[in-house]
Amino acid sequence: MNQFVHRVFPNPKLERLFSGFKLVALTGSAQLLIQGLSFVSGILVLRLLSTQEYAFYTIANTMLGTMAILADGGITAGSMSEGGRVWKEKDKLGTVIATGLYLRKKFSVISLIVATPILIYLLKYHNASWLMTGLIVASLIPAFFATVTDSLLEVVPKLSQDIVPLQKNSLAVSVGRLVMISLTLFIFPFTAVAVLSAGIPRIWGNFRLKIIASKHANLKQEVDPHIQKQILKVVKRVLPSSIFYCFSGQISIWIISVFGTTTALAQIGGLGRLAMLFSIFSVLFSTLIGPRFARLASEKSLIINRFIIIQALLFLLSTVIIILFYISSKQILWVLGNEFKDLHKEVFILGLSGCISLISTSTHQLLSGRGIIVPPFIFMACTLILQVGLAFLIPLDNVYGVLIYGTLTTTGIYFFRLFYFFISIRANENHS
Repeated sequence: MNQFVHRVFPNPKLERLFSGFKLVALTGSAQLLIQGLSFVSGILVLRLLSTQEYAFYTIANTMLGTMAILADGGITAGSMSEGGRVWKEKDKLGTVIATGLYLRKKFSVISLIVATPILIYLLKYHNASWLMTGLIVASLIPAFFATVTDSLLEVVPKLSQDIVPLQKNSLAVSVGRLVMISLTLFIFPFTAVAVLSAGIPRIWGNFRLKIIASKHANLKQEVDPHIQKQILKVVKRVLPSSIFYCFSGQISIWIISVFGTTTALAQIGGLGRLAMLFSIFSVLFSTLIGPRFARLASEKSLIINRFIIIQALLFLLSTVIIILFYISSKQILWVLGNEFKDLHKEVFILGLSGCISLISTSTHQLLSGRGIIVPPFIFMACTLILQVGLAFLIPLDNVYGVLIYGTLTTTGIYFFRLFYFFISIRANENHS
């Protein structure tokens, strides 16, 4: 195959272009299958759980995301940044990952202590029994502990661009989740069962992920104090923003949990299933583009040029997605079920919001991969001012208002990150 490609594309640049296209095509098709399975799993959960149970499921999933963010606190970004410098050296890369895992285990304990009481309060607020609350909290533990290691272990194959084994593992986890949901929820349609069905395959996938990572990194290395110090430098800049993001990033769920009804909470959660469609592109970005951008030489013109090209591609992709959401709202609502049949404008706003979030999150990955972190207190102050201001202008007791609120908040955050990127690049040029 390689000889055939070389004959057809004798020019090295054309050969690299073809290789890059093939990688994107293979990765994209595999990721489409993975996210398709996850989407089917999500729809099964949505269809099989009652409205109240799905509201509990929404709270549990939101809290799991919050716990994962707190447990990371910038450790993955710091490990990616440090690993990008030594990704060709197996022992040194292993030291980076071992140090990141050590830090993340410590952060995970704190995250669990902080988040569990909030989860219990929200479940009780929406009339969950103590038995149901206890089962849901217990069911989150397997999925949570899987998050302690999976994103860090994925840094290794992403930096080495060993994508195929990574995706095979993700595919196996997605199949496992779908099988477990199909076997259990038809008989036991409860939130705890749905959460546990997602957590157990993820733990199994983590064991396979260690084998994949060990091909490129010596995971038996000891923790390095110097690397720990470098990662913690990133953590100190990222953690305050991460804590803030735990609440501002999931602002729609928090607001509807407090001010809305259980039905409105279930509707927001159900519409949130559509966000899985955007995760196809998010995972592709973090797998193929983010690590390559992190590996770029420190040349201002090169970094800016690649950054602008990536932004243009993100906006082009988002335009196509928004158009598809607009013309397909009726079909999308049919998939979600009868409870969602009148939410046409909400679906369009969700598509718009998802695209803006994709662009903003991808931009954040580009910045963090280069060690460009928005000063946390400036970021939090600007975001808080924006959110408080919007809260006085937009009604927050219904699904449509909450979606508009989240969309405008995400838009403001994106433009702030964009502004800070160019300011940072210019400041680095003046110092050099």
